[in-house]
Amino acid sequence: MTVDYADYVDAGEAVDQGTLNYKTPGGDVAPPVVAGVDYERILNARQEPQNWLTYYGAYNGQRYSPLDQINTDNVKRMVPAWVFQAGTTGLIAGASTYSFEAAPIVVDGVMFLSGWDGWVWALDAKTGVEIWRYKHAIPFDVSLCCGNVNRGVAVAQGKVFFVTANARVLALDATTGKRVWDKTYGDVRAGESATLAPLVVKNMVIVGSSGGEFGVRGHLDAFDLETGEHQWRCYTVPKPGEPGSETWPADGEAWARGGANCWITGTFDPETNLLYVGTGNPAPDFDGEVREGDNLFTDSIIAVDVDSGQIRWHYQCTPHDVWDYDSIGECILFEQDGRKLLGHFDKNGYFFVLDRTNGARVGITPFVDRITWGAITRDGQVTAKVYPDKEGEPVHFYPGPAGAKEWTHAAYSPKTGLFYVPVQDTGATATRRRREFKESIPYWGAGVQVDIGDMAGSISAFDTAGEEKWRWRNDLPMCASTLATGGDLVFAGEPSGEFNALDARTGELLWQFQCGSGHHSSPTTYMVDGRQYVAVPVGWGGWAEGFLPGMLGAGHGSALIVFALPEPS
Repeated sequence: MTVDYADYVDAGEAVDQGTLNYKTPGGDVAPPVVAGVDYERILNARQEPQNWLTYYGAYNGQRYSPLDQINTDNVKRMVPAWVFQAGTTGLIAGASTYSFEAAPIVVDGVMFLSGWDGWVWALDAKTGVEIWRYKHAIPFDVSLCCGNVNRGVAVAQGKVFFVTANARVLALDATTGKRVWDKTYGDVRAGESATLAPLVVKNMVIVGSSGGEFGVRGHLDAFDLETGEHQWRCYTVPKPGEPGSETWPADGEAWARGGANCWITGTFDPETNLLYVGTGNPAPDFDGEVREGDNLFTDSIIAVDVDSGQIRWHYQCTPHDVWDYDSIGECILFEQDGRKLLGHFDKNGYFFVLDRTNGARVGITPFVDRITWGAITRDGQVTAKVYPDKEGEPVHFYPGPAGAKEWTHAAYSPKTGLFYVPVQDTGATATRRRREFKESIPYWGAGVQVDIGDMAGSISAFDTAGEEKWRWRNDLPMCASTLATGGDLVFAGEPSGEFNALDARTGELLWQFQCGSGHHSSPTTYMVDGRQYVAVPVGWGGWAEGFLPGMLGAGHGSALIVFALPEPS
């Protein structure tokens, strides 16, 4: 469709309770395309590939689009179609000081995008013209571990949903950008925050908490999408007497500050009625002496009944984590030989395949060359070999705390049967340092040095059995999400600014564009008026001496760049 803003009434501008909706020259009212987005449409999202209706493109988390107008034969002709300069428009003066980590959502020609500091935009997906923007006021003293970022929005029933750094979830009117409801679900005084993209399932908006580095207790929350009424809470660290509590010290309150935050969007299977979510590291990081035991449900994949919020099964990828190996990465749902399976690339360097009906382990294989912290035993378990367990004694291990893979996502193509994972091959040295718990103060149990002089990365393709089929190598760790398409392409950005298109079957580099700023975000693809577009938010800021991408949390020149084939002359 072609958007004609003259058909819609001017919404004016509003200021309410510390939140701002700014009038912009583009028209400031969006067509009511989101009014028709309901649970059934999201369930069948891949049946309308012109849209990108939910965070991963579909509930299964595959980050795959069947669109094939851009393909291996013509991708070399792809050019920028438009650019949205988030840091230099309107009331945001100058280049941004934070980064994009979002996945753009597109509904029938309208794009919805979130950014740092409580910003949300509605854009014309064909031209990049800004329709409206919204700003949620964020206190300057909010405790943030890893950057002032936001990973995206959800849309349904005429609303746009997003979370804020001060642990709130908001619903905006999708046509005007005006606030509909606003709920708090975390304690910012304790160091809780929120960074993930919400997930709409049935009549609920599901969100998770951030802040494990501050010694908080992780949780998932569900809200009624119409009213904002709280539906359920699922704590990811059990309190004394609950199943799993025996994996924490019997005395003291280690469990109450245990971490396990769910700060990446889950996936959902309507047949099992289960939400699959990865949980974060235990607190304190590295110092395991104050939290003896396996520390459930940290570093785990949990399957949560979406109606009740009850955990039905779990699988722990790294028991008693002292390496900062969050298991928050995506849980990709797929079928093979009649089995309902789940694939998960963990920060600890291993690719896990589970039966998603019951959590049974199907396979574990390494997806990075250097793993020294642990090994796979003969019975198929991962066991630890290296511990930073002595005060003041440096311990080196692979992969480092940034992981063999960051939070950014792998993709899976049902057309090729391959997973495409962004790999970081980087070690680190941790020196344990005891830190007493104080509310809202980082609860970080070590000093860490990253192997700056010995880094590598790749986009690696694995089949469902864990066999590597090809590898595209890079001198820097790859720390942006991949995107797979029906055109047999894999898109992946580099921290140095290049955006790449690879052949999904061979790994051959077919096209490359220097975006002028680093990639630490999630590209999506869509179609308007018969033309396919690929949208990639950029703005990590490129490489910085002494840091890994994702540990910076800052960038410059944040922008959304949208590519397409040249229009016919």
